[in-house]
Amino acid sequence: MQIIKKFCTTREAAQLLGVSLSTAQNWAESGLLDSWKTDGGHRRIVRESVLKLLADPVAGDSLKQGGVLSVASPVDKLRILVVEDDESLKRIYEIRLSSWSMEPIVDTARDGFDGLVKVGLQQPDLLISDLQMPHLDGFEMIRSLRRMSSCADMQIVVVTGLSSDDIAAAGGLPPDIHVFSKPVSFVRLEEIAVVVAENKARPAQQRMSA
Repeated sequence: MQIIKKFCTTREAAQLLGVSLSTAQNWAESGLLDSWKTDGGHRRIVRESVLKLLADPVAGDSLKQGGVLSVASPVDKLRILVVEDDESLKRIYEIRLSSWSMEPIVDTARDGFDGLVKVGLQQPDLLISDLQMPHLDGFEMIRSLRRMSSCADMQIVVVTGLSSDDIAAAGGLPPDIHVFSKPVSFVRLEEIAVVVAENKARPAQQRMSA
């Protein structure tokens, strides 16, 4: 009788999910995959959480889209991920952001869960998110991202209909996050995107001049 282990290594989880090792590590860090570390410092992932992620329709869609994006998108382009559950507003984001002079690569996610999946697949340079969303809201998504060492410096902007008192009552947000009220100011968003794009390009310029 074959005994199926209730846990697996990060590499085994990556193989089961059909993603890279770093993606599986990111998902474990964010909490999408239930995991723990052994006394020796080796991460173990609960196999059931891997199967749940495989069975989730949102994750399935993101896995397909992420695989295409990671192959076809230039690495030097600014990557922006918009996390918004309003379909009409999400479409406006896609149109307006894609028209910016730096010609960013724009992807969208329908809620915080979908956002975490897509960040794990391809980390954006700039993440723009709503707070009130179904399944997993923006607060929990941002807290999960800030627990990930690889996302510690990722620029996050919140665009919300909540007041500052509402945000404080929900536990608040990290102090380094820009918060804008709806309706969204695309001028202010572009100003932030320009700075992020310049910071992204600076190391490449230094390598060329070295």
